[in-house]
Amino acid sequence: MGSHGSQVLALQLRLSSLGYWLPGADGQFGDLTRQAVVAIQKVADLSRDGTCGPLTWSRVDAGIQPRARSARGPVVEIAQATQTLLIVDSGVVKRIYNASTGSNPRYLQGGNGHIATTPSGTFHAFRRVNAWDSGSLGSLYRPQYFNGYTSVPSTAASHGCSRVSLRAMDNL
Repeated sequence: MGSHGSQVLALQLRLSSLGYWLPGADGQFGDLTRQAVVAIQKVADLSRDGTCGPLTWSRVDAGIQPRARSARGPVVEIAQATQTLLIVDSGVVKRIYNASTGSNPRYLQGGNGHIATTPSGTFHAFRRVNAWDSGSLGSLYRPQYFNGYTSVPSTAASHGCSRVSLRAMDNL
């Protein structure tokens, strides 16, 4: 974080060309660059520290990308194994976001016990709110019952939703 210059610019351009979401290459290593680096580290099964050392650079240079599971239509895929969100069109991964899904511990909500899991399957957004929305587990940003957060950890951490950063949610 905080680095700048031609190497950061080259990293940003390469990550963007591979589909890792990074709005604009400016040569400044800020939070959005860190989010893209964490995403490729997740896909490449590397340590998720958000820094681009020699091993991460080698995966960036190799062009590591996830594979789509869907073959039809424009869809959003949540890759729980890598904690990434993919925008897929006709079987081609177009964009890759850092994400976080259910962390699996037990929690209480309204006096009832639950397990924080993100379900597998095919779903449709059933409700969209184009603002902050308050709920029993806290405030959600622009949820599509699919949610935006200020913090997107490198590991599973949610109560079951799929977290992306606020800026990523704006992009989505």
